[in-house]
Amino acid sequence: MATSPANPTYPMQPAGPAGSSGTSVNRHPHWWQLRAIRVGALITLLALSGLVILALVRRQTGTEGFLVGLGLATLPVPLLVAAFRWLDRVAPGPWRNLVFAFAWGACAAALIAIVANSFATQWIATATADPTSADTLGATVIAPIVEETAKAAAVLLVFLFRRSDFTGVVDGFVIAGVTATGFAFTENILYLGNAFGTDQLSGESGLASVTAATFFVRVVMSPFAHPLFTVLTGIGFGIAALSGERHTARRVLVPLAGLLLAMGTHAFWNGSASFGEYGFFVVYATFMLPVFGLLTWLAVWLRRRELAVVRAELPAYVVAGWLTAAEPFALGSMRARTLARDYAAYHLGRPAGRAVVAYETYATSLALLRHRAHRGRARADFAVRERELLDALWERREVARPALAYAARVTAPVVLPLPYAAYGPFHTAYRTPRTVYGTPHAPYGRPHAPYGAPRVAHGPPTGPAYPSYNPYRT
Repeated sequence: MATSPANPTYPMQPAGPAGSSGTSVNRHPHWWQLRAIRVGALITLLALSGLVILALVRRQTGTEGFLVGLGLATLPVPLLVAAFRWLDRVAPGPWRNLVFAFAWGACAAALIAIVANSFATQWIATATADPTSADTLGATVIAPIVEETAKAAAVLLVFLFRRSDFTGVVDGFVIAGVTATGFAFTENILYLGNAFGTDQLSGESGLASVTAATFFVRVVMSPFAHPLFTVLTGIGFGIAALSGERHTARRVLVPLAGLLLAMGTHAFWNGSASFGEYGFFVVYATFMLPVFGLLTWLAVWLRRRELAVVRAELPAYVVAGWLTAAEPFALGSMRARTLARDYAAYHLGRPAGRAVVAYETYATSLALLRHRAHRGRARADFAVRERELLDALWERREVARPALAYAARVTAPVVLPLPYAAYGPFHTAYRTPRTVYGTPHAPYGRPHAPYGAPRVAHGPPTGPAYPSYNPYRT
C-alpha cells in the first residue's frame, strides 16, 4: 500500500544484511555524465583560476608583498573554518564539499571579482572622467553585486549537484561561510600585500604602518565580514532546501532575497568609510557587531534544534527494531556522541571511532529526513533515501551500539528516592552520575532519561568486542 511522505510508516527491521534497493541503473551513461569527467573538469577549472589569481595578485603586490600578505591572511582561516565545522558537527557534510567551497571562494570567485571590479571601475572612470567617484561607486555598488554573486555560485552548485548533502539552513550556513572565508583569504593577501608595498616605499614600519592598520581592520576587527554577508545567501538556500518540491516560487525567491540582503549589507559596510571621520566605527559598533551576534545566536539555536529533532524522531525506529532504546538519547547529546566515539576508538582503534561517527551522522540525517516528511516537505525519493540511511546504520550496528549504550549509561541521570519525610509535591529526587571527566551532567535540563535510556551510572557494556573499560586508565 502506498504511503504519503507526509505520514511515513515505520520500516521493518531486516532479517539480515540489507540487500539491493531494486532501483534501475543506467549502465551506459553519456560521457559528460561520468563522475570522473565532471570532477576532472571542476578541478581543472579551479586550478586554472588559482594560477591566474596567483599571477594577478603577485603582479600587484610583488613577491615580497605577496609572501607577507599570504602569511598574515592565513591567520584567521583556521579559526573561521573550525567555527563552521563546529556548527556542522551534528550532521557533518563530507569534507569534499568544504574543500570545494573554500577553493571556489579563494580562486574562482576571487578571480571573477578582481576582473569584473577592475573593468567596471575603469569603465565608470572613463565615462564620467571622475576617478574618485568611480572608486566610490565601485566599492559601494559594483563590488557587492559582483562579489556576492560570485560567492553565491558555490552555494548554488552544492545545492544543485550535492542535494543529498544540502538539507537545511545549517548546510547553507556552512557552505556559504566557508566559501566566503576562502574569498576573504585571497582578498586579504591582496590588501595586505599592497599595504606592505606602500610601507616599503614610504619607509614606515611598526604600529604606525599601513600594513599594521590594514591587518587590524581586516584580520582583527572584521575577519567575519565576508562570511557574515554570504551566510545570508546561504540561509536563503537553506530555507529553499526545507521547502517542498511543490513550492517552486519559494525555492526560487527566498535564495534571491538572501542574495539581495547580502549585497545590501555588503554595500552598507563598504560605504561606511564615506560616512564621515567616525562613520566606519559607528557602523561597526551599531550594525556589524549586532548582526554578527544575531547570526551567532541563530547558528547555536539551529545546532540545538537539530539535536532536539534527533531525540524526537528516532524513537520511531526503536519501535521498528532498527535502534536500541538508549540510542535516541545518546544520539541527541553531543557529549554522549563524543564519549561513544572515544570509547570505540579506545577499544577497537581509530577505524571503529570513525565508524561510530559515521553511524551518528547517518542517524542524524535519518532523523532530519523524517522530520521533513512529517512537515510535508519530503522529496519524492523519501523512501529510497530512508532505506539507504537505514542500511548504512545496519552495517555499522555491531561497532556503534555498544559504544552508544555505554555513553547513554554514563550520561543518563539517575533517579533516587527521597526520605519519607521529604515527600511533597515531588516524590523523587534526581541526581546525575559522575562522568568519565569527574563532573556532574544533567542533559537538557531534564530530570529523567528519555526514551527508556538506562539509568545506571556505572558499569560499561562488556562483550567480545568491548572488554571491561576503565575511563580513568591512561
